[in-house]
Amino acid sequence: MSNVQRPEPKILASEDASPVRADVGHWTLDFGHLEPSSDEFAVLTSFERLVFRWVRRMNEGLWKRFWTWCQKVFGAGWIHLSTYNLMRVYGLENIEAASRDRPILLVANHRSFFDMYVVSTTLFRHTAWRKQLFFPVRGRFFYDSVLGLFVNLVMGWWSMYPPFFASGENPILEKRAFDKFSFRLLTELCRNGPGNVIGFHPEGTRNKGPDPYSYLPAQPGIGKIIKDASPQVIPVFVAGLGNDLPKQVLGNWRGGEKIRIHFGPQLDLSDYLTKPDRARTYIEISKFVMSKIAELGVEDRRLQNQN
Repeated sequence: MSNVQRPEPKILASEDASPVRADVGHWTLDFGHLEPSSDEFAVLTSFERLVFRWVRRMNEGLWKRFWTWCQKVFGAGWIHLSTYNLMRVYGLENIEAASRDRPILLVANHRSFFDMYVVSTTLFRHTAWRKQLFFPVRGRFFYDSVLGLFVNLVMGWWSMYPPFFASGENPILEKRAFDKFSFRLLTELCRNGPGNVIGFHPEGTRNKGPDPYSYLPAQPGIGKIIKDASPQVIPVFVAGLGNDLPKQVLGNWRGGEKIRIHFGPQLDLSDYLTKPDRARTYIEISKFVMSKIAELGVEDRRLQNQN
């Protein structure tokens, strides 16, 4: 079974001295109705516009609540069955210590297609507070093909949202206008919404090098999101995952590499948030965030060397 450091559940005393769980709070189903301008929407194809409208609807209101339940029961269920012999989780108390009243931004290194799937499974299986997950993705696969739409459903339960087209490998630069809207939407998700958990890879794309403790430069976009939205930021280091799904699943019973997830303490970004709103500040924040992910990598290497 998975090896998880379990923190003690937090209890608060109510006025009548009856214990109540600290993680019970408001359940936010809607995060606003930001709309792209006609110019921003015009750069998408008719199919991309249709898919975006559909996925946005699935991430609002009761639909979001329903798909979150599916994600918790079915999505996290099959991922657990495929990884339970390999999974090792550290620092879960850092997630539990975060406030339930503000969004949480998880910033993680990126080496596998499945990084955020195992992270989300860990959250659903080992934390009891109500949450709704969002994972910004490349629009050019998940939003411009029937296959991408299907993968978003069966793998992410529509949580691969919002889409970005002019980022990562082979960006579609003519669609930068729509990405400006997606950036505003992502910022709003990080600013408002108790229970919002946003998974983000500061490197922008997968690091395909052989060394799990090497990292690509952090993109300044994560710095601007943090500067504009001021969410709770928790670094995450993930190692041990591959990109071959059948091999990864079979490794659970054939003795594959251990999957390690490290959650770090919430980052203190107060000094950066008081700096001028300019590109240099965004870069400084991005580098700081990436350095904290790397520190978790150092701890992982130390634990690996002990085994």
